[in-house]
Amino acid sequence: MKRNSVNENGKSKSYDDPYVFRLYITGASPNSLRAIANTRNLCEEYFNENYELEIIDVHQQPSVAKQENIIALPLLIKKHPLPEKRLIGDMSDMERVLKSIGVSNGDL
Repeated sequence: MKRNSVNENGKSKSYDDPYVFRLYITGASPNSLRAIANTRNLCEEYFNENYELEIIDVHQQPSVAKQENIIALPLLIKKHPLPEKRLIGDMSDMERVLKSIGVSNGDL
């Protein structure tokens, strides 16, 4: 599915596939809530409507932690586009998050 968005220069940019993120959290802890808010803000600011974000609470779905080899939370995984990238923390440093998941401002 092709999507369009407008970049910071006001130019339209086409996308074939959205960025796909999974955020693994542990219930409604303060760190988890910060990670959710920060990740949503990051996605809205940098990826416009060209993203999918799935939030998974490992307390409610413990088998997922084992399947994904999760050792620490909160954990953000960029599933698509490849390569897959992982970042642990509350996602408060947007520049670090973008760099860690392999995205530069020029890619957006």
